[in-house]
Amino acid sequence: MVLPVYVYGMSVLRREGAEIPGNSEELQQLILDMHETMRASDGVGLAAPQIGKSMRLFVVDASPMSENGKDPELKEFKKAFINPVILDRSGDVESYEEGCLSIPGVREDVPRQAKVRVEYYDEDWNLKEEEYEGIRARIIQHEYDHLEGILFIDKINPIRRKLISSGLKKISRGKVDIDYQIVYPRKK
Repeated sequence: MVLPVYVYGMSVLRREGAEIPGNSEELQQLILDMHETMRASDGVGLAAPQIGKSMRLFVVDASPMSENGKDPELKEFKKAFINPVILDRSGDVESYEEGCLSIPGVREDVPRQAKVRVEYYDEDWNLKEEEYEGIRARIIQHEYDHLEGILFIDKINPIRRKLISSGLKKISRGKVDIDYQIVYPRKK
């Protein structure tokens, strides 16, 4: 089932996600729904807070990024990260343009380290420890930030943030032209 995406201004996006206590049928269904929502929204990553769930879960599917021949390894980068912990960040800090389903229409250069080592449970509840670099590391860091209540705009130059502030206000009022369903703060 395709779920609505919570956008900038929703408080769930600013909360730290809770640990998931164990595997369940509900969790497996949520992972499937998140993958379906991500595909329907043309995303490459989706964190649980972005669908209104304050829990430590995100899914990735970077295969659309491999279609232009940019990085063939991205074709196979499709998985769920349950209760992830970034153990180490290393390598050069590189800036790359990022966007976010929760901040539609905004794209900014975000500095991130080139490599990450992450521990997480996979969809079958197997504990994994893996290292990623490049675009895959960037996607993981972006989605992991959502679990910490951090948005990519928190990491951009303050002058750029000031320049996009009117656009952020429009997003928080639901005034965006996108092809997927959103949830935005309703003023009483």
